Amino acid sequence: MFVLDNFIAAIARILVIALNIYMWIIIVRALISWVSPSPYNPIVRFLYRVTEPVLRPVRRILPLQGLGIDFSPVVVILVILLLIDFVIPTLFYYVQRLLVP
Repeated sequence: MFVLDNFIAAIARILVIALNIYMWIIIVRALISWVSPSPYNPIVRFLYRVTEPVLRPVRRILPLQGLGIDFSPVVVILVILLLIDFVIPTLFYYVQRLLVP
């Protein structure tokens, strides 16, 4: 069980890091969208390629299309924060429960 406990704890830490990095990528994409960047810039293309698969379904669900403001990054960031504040502590709690017989 010791190996399983360490594995789950390591996965939880990796998830926290990955979610934080992805949250910052979404923030950078939202900030870049305010300045009308060149679509041929490789950084802009990378940001759009990485974030669009997550933002597109949120845009379809949100009924705020006519306002001219894209709230999908805010929704995705809130979901990421929910995952970090709820799912990751749950994994750590599960690991602690496995350690105590």
